[in-house]
Amino acid sequence: MENREQRGRRRPPQPQRQRKRRKKAVRRKYFDYTLLIMTMLLVGIGITMIYSTSSYTAYVKYNSAEYYLKKQLLYSILGLGGMYVTYRIDYHKYQKYWKAAGIIAVIMILALIPFGTKVNGAKRWLRFMGLSIQVSDVVKLAVIIVTASMICNMGKRYNKMRYVFFIWMFCGGIFAGLIWVVSNNLSSAIIIFGIVVMIAFVGYPYYLGHLSMLGAGGIAGFFAYQYLQRSTTSAADADNFRHARMLVWLNPEKYADTVGYQTVQALYAIGSGGIFGKGLGNSLQKLGFIPESQNDMIFAIICEEFGLFGAIFLMTVFGILLWRIVHVAQNSPDLFGTLLAVGVFAHIAIQVVLNIAVVTNTIPNTGVSLPFISYGGSSSVILLAEIGILLNISAQITREV
Repeated sequence: MENREQRGRRRPPQPQRQRKRRKKAVRRKYFDYTLLIMTMLLVGIGITMIYSTSSYTAYVKYNSAEYYLKKQLLYSILGLGGMYVTYRIDYHKYQKYWKAAGIIAVIMILALIPFGTKVNGAKRWLRFMGLSIQVSDVVKLAVIIVTASMICNMGKRYNKMRYVFFIWMFCGGIFAGLIWVVSNNLSSAIIIFGIVVMIAFVGYPYYLGHLSMLGAGGIAGFFAYQYLQRSTTSAADADNFRHARMLVWLNPEKYADTVGYQTVQALYAIGSGGIFGKGLGNSLQKLGFIPESQNDMIFAIICEEFGLFGAIFLMTVFGILLWRIVHVAQNSPDLFGTLLAVGVFAHIAIQVVLNIAVVTNTIPNTGVSLPFISYGGSSSVILLAEIGILLNISAQITREV
């Protein structure tokens, strides 16, 4: 009897044994297939719509309806290759080379001064081995790496509010300021600064509400100031194109024959699409009415050909993609992975919101492309490379089963 009692006492309690079993079960690796599927779906939609919107223009300019389609297919293949490369690289390595990423980004911006290709009055592209690189796209990825790395390297010092402002001014001020001054690209500067602000707030969220209201108040004050100063000035007499865009935003029909032509034609396309649209390839506005419709205004053609249903479907796909990015950020193994994911989220979300808002004339025209959908080489490659980073982060997440 005594031996049985002793053996019973040595046996571990049942709850502890169950805990050990659960610990052994938490070693499963995770891969976000939904994120990958949504990305591939957006790339497919983008290629389809680029061919639909650009075939007429391509035939008129280059005597080949597939001109833009072939180039976008090449960019997508390069982007998918870049996505696979960044997926295979451990994301922690980016933290070791953040200084190099920042220096390369600054050098590329400054290289625009002597070597930049001027298009529509602005130097925003570098040509290298027959390829055009839009510098702002590379800078956005560099800003994500630099900002996330600096916050992680600060450690506990980042618990003080002055370091939040330091990140704002250093990362946002240097990169956004240089892009604005050198390439006269205000829209990219706003996106870059927005990325920095969102990463900084996630790293230190306590003053989010107060500073968000401060930022919203500053933006509202800027628009109010521009309205009061320029409401009596004609668009033709405005001292620069940004004032003209502000006037077009306030009253597009008034300038429908001049600087407001593109905006009005985009609104016609959206309105004529109705609920279910005219069908793929049946847009009328892409036949020269909307200049370069495969670029910033491609969402208007989507609305014309697929109607309200198509617009909601596309926004739903973007919503699912952003939801999966948030999931990766919340479950990342460490703070650096979280901040990288937040940076990619900010990059995609800000551009989607700005592009749709511009096309629908909710805000003044800013010349922002629609991620994965609009025509563009460097944008496609960089965005897909960022998705590869997210997939690498997701692959290092463990989950209970």
